[in-house]
Amino acid sequence: MPDREFFFAVDVADEPEFGHMLGELVAVVLNHAGYTEGTIEELTDVLRGVLADGVSSGHRRCDLRFHARDGELQIVVARAGATEWRTTRPLP
Repeated sequence: MPDREFFFAVDVADEPEFGHMLGELVAVVLNHAGYTEGTIEELTDVLRGVLADGVSSGHRRCDLRFHARDGELQIVVARAGATEWRTTRPLP
């Protein structure tokens, strides 16, 4: 399969409907990248935890970025005044 490159970013605020929206957003982006349902569920759960940790420490807004290049997908959660969280996975 040819290399896929893309960049997707969204500014996220803690809102009541956020949990549902996050699941749909992550599923669409990761499905586009070619990941399986199990991996999509795993990464969605991890991201929910990272975002919940930020909210509990007073960081209600963040940037969520997905960057696919060179055979890898990097996911970054960035908040003003906090250390970035990031993970990298090989593209399927």
